[in-house]
Amino acid sequence: MRKVPRLVVIGGGAAGMSAAAKARRTNPQMEILAFERSGFVSYGACGLPYYIKGDIADYRALIIRTPEQFAKQGITVRIRHEVTGLDTAKGRVTVRDLDGGTESVFDYDVLVLAAGATPARPPLPGMDLAGVFSLRQVEDGIAIRTWIEQNAPKRAVIVGGGYVGLEMAEALAAHGIRVTVLEMLPQVLPNFDPPMAGLAVEELARQGVEVYLEHKVEGFLGDGRVRAVAAGGREFPADLVVLGAGARPRVDLARQAGIALGPTGAVAVDRHMRTNLENVFAAGDVAEVHHLVTGRPAYIPLGTTANKQGRVAGENAAGGRAAFEGVVGSAVLKVFDWEFARTGLSEREAREAGHTPRVTDVTHEARARYYPGSTPVHVRLVADRDGRLLGAQMAGRQGVAHRINVFAAALQARWNVDDLAALDLAYAPPFAPVWDPILIAASAAQK
Repeated sequence: MRKVPRLVVIGGGAAGMSAAAKARRTNPQMEILAFERSGFVSYGACGLPYYIKGDIADYRALIIRTPEQFAKQGITVRIRHEVTGLDTAKGRVTVRDLDGGTESVFDYDVLVLAAGATPARPPLPGMDLAGVFSLRQVEDGIAIRTWIEQNAPKRAVIVGGGYVGLEMAEALAAHGIRVTVLEMLPQVLPNFDPPMAGLAVEELARQGVEVYLEHKVEGFLGDGRVRAVAAGGREFPADLVVLGAGARPRVDLARQAGIALGPTGAVAVDRHMRTNLENVFAAGDVAEVHHLVTGRPAYIPLGTTANKQGRVAGENAAGGRAAFEGVVGSAVLKVFDWEFARTGLSEREAREAGHTPRVTDVTHEARARYYPGSTPVHVRLVADRDGRLLGAQMAGRQGVAHRINVFAAALQARWNVDDLAALDLAYAPPFAPVWDPILIAASAAQK
């Protein structure tokens, strides 16, 4: 009989290992077991496109901590072990050793479900052809880079124009590969408004990337290995395909165990990351998040959120009382020489949430106009009729990635455009003009 409580963590990604580490700091006596179906835990998945591109020479640079390092903290991590069964009534998990093929059963006193998300892989013909890849974990990044090195592909098709798709367009083009992006929607970057998404398409075109909108993929063609992608009644030659059509929460275990899902289809949690079942917490890409602008549940699978949710789940699983209040949906990505960032609600999202948004678009210099190398920044503000800030988007060659954080802070503070226009922002010609693009946009929104 165990004399100390046992925490079982399902999933070794950002949320799972943050939960395990925080639980250990909260309760040094607790027994902690973590199971991960892949061969790696605690890694920077967002760096995978840059490893494939070659900016990062060795995939091991993406590994934050290894199972051996966790073991020194008293956390047992078993990689290549998949949890195949969850009995919450008896407090047990069934775990399959993917290398040995054996199954074992482990009891637990408290559980953190951090199973993550799975890449969208629609059941299309030819999905299993060699040369068709998803990108979610370290093994995927290694496989794509190995394919490039061994097969020297000339044409690549990326399915999906979201964050991963556009980052991978840059990564593949760096190898001299001709890249085509196929997007089933009328725009790339569906979380942005069309004018901002249009700027991304223009940058892709400047870099030689072809983009085909409203082209739904019908299947993959080839004999053993991919040679083309069928979409929109056409065939697009390809000897490398990357699926970037989004991800879905991995909720099979949750459904099996009676863990409630929310309106987004992810696991429903409260501000303490509790599920509907006693002693069962959930965090990361498997779970919903509270959106601070809409006040509603949302599904925003980002590493920043996963780390924060994991810390809260781990502390509470070990007896603490931490809370995670929510997010405003901030994100940034690099598309070749441009930066694109967003926070809060887009115009479409604001209307769907019941607002009557006022939209302000401005373009202003990122630095003092006379300073060498200054380039324009495009800013879009979305505000409610009463002036409350609802969201912001930015695009440009410089000065975007960190400016968006000002808007994110304003959203969390529930500011209006008057508050934003009154900000005392730093100025020096190499960094910003006297009237920063943030202030210019807020002033225009006031009018």
